[in-house]
Order: sequence, then C-alpha cells, then structure tokens
Amino acid sequence: MIKGFFAMMHYPSYLVYPLAIAKILGVIAVITNKSKMLKEWAYAGFFINTTLATIAHLNLNTHDGGYLMALVALVMVVLSRFFWKQKM
Repeated sequence: MIKGFFAMMHYPSYLVYPLAIAKILGVIAVITNKSKMLKEWAYAGFFINTTLATIAHLNLNTHDGGYLMALVALVMVVLSRFFWKQKM
C-alpha cells in the first residue's frame, strides 16, 4: 500500500524501507531520551520528513485533502519539540 502512495507521488519505491527504519530509530531516540543530541537529530529528521510530505501532497493537485494528515503531523512534531524544550 505504501509503495502505491510513493508511486502515485512519483517517488522511487526503494525509499520506503530506509524511511521506515529511520522513523523507527527516531521514535526510539525520542522515547528513550539517552542522548540530547540524538533526540535533536530525530526531531530534525521528523520535521524535514513531515515538511517534505506536506509539500509533496500539495504538489499532487488532487484536491483530495491528503495534505491535511501531513500538515497535522508537522504541527504535532513542532509542538512536541516545543514542549520538550520547555520541560528542560
């Protein structure tokens, strides 16, 4: 199913597995809180990923609202990072 979405957006399907692994490692870095630097890089990766996902959905011009979930994810990443920084 995910490969189908990638094909629809004209992205190569071989990006699915590296992105999935990077997201899993990023979640682990954020949850475990072992290294502040690693957590910062994980947030940076999530921000870049969700920003590019939002742009990709907006560029499809299908008007199906697919960009809304990417935009919600982007807002959640920014809020999570903001509240983590406030806690420190």
